[in-house]
Amino acid sequence: MTDRKKALVTGGAGLIGSVLIDRLSDRYDFTSFDLKEAPGTRSVVGDLSELEVVEEAFAGHDAVVHLAADRNSEAEWESALKNNFISTYNVFEAAKRTGVKRVVFASSQHGTGGFYLDEPWKHIVDGNFDRLERGNYPLLDETCRIRPDGYYGTSKAYGEAIGSYYNDYHGLSSIHLRIGWVLSEDDPTFSSFSLSLWLSHRDMAQITRLSLDAPDSLRYGVYYATSDNMWKIWDISRAKSELGYEPEDAAGEDFTPGPPPARDQ
Repeated sequence: MTDRKKALVTGGAGLIGSVLIDRLSDRYDFTSFDLKEAPGTRSVVGDLSELEVVEEAFAGHDAVVHLAADRNSEAEWESALKNNFISTYNVFEAAKRTGVKRVVFASSQHGTGGFYLDEPWKHIVDGNFDRLERGNYPLLDETCRIRPDGYYGTSKAYGEAIGSYYNDYHGLSSIHLRIGWVLSEDDPTFSSFSLSLWLSHRDMAQITRLSLDAPDSLRYGVYYATSDNMWKIWDISRAKSELGYEPEDAAGEDFTPGPPPARDQ
């Protein structure tokens, strides 16, 4: 079909990029932009810190899904500066210059991760479910203040802010998904924290599709994005009401403590 949206995915060779391209390639004409080629789709090999290269790659696309970053939640400043801050600026600036209509930005719950220090949510992080009554503790929503837990989280808050600026002053629509935890083996049962944060592969694909296809009238939005997990910390009601998100998966409360798979560490 020639009328399908042309969507470029930064970090298309990574885990989430691979999930999206695999599950949504029947709906969109994808291009991957990454430091290496992405199997099975058109690929542009380049560095997001080079604005001219990014601008050339973005030309002719309707939308950009911006995933690429140093994804280490404890990233050092020098790496976060290049791979998260400068690269995110380049994404929005190149989108503006080339007429991209919408950026879907992979934000993160780490932008508000400081709340994990506080009760009652730290009980979920620590797996002390017995100290809570399910469904009878407050969930955190998008009205909570920015509270990053590192330079990575700070870079995600910055991405939401620069998206707001480019919407107001340059007419670029952006939707920011505060993604929980997408796991390579799609199995969160190794920790209480992952049970809370899990975003399954098919739910990740669904909420990205809804973001790409949201009406033009939705100029800017920030949404928590997890599956419909039993022991939530983050409220996904806004994603449900404004994007039409209907998660298909939900983590329970049973887990066997252990390290995450190597790719998710």
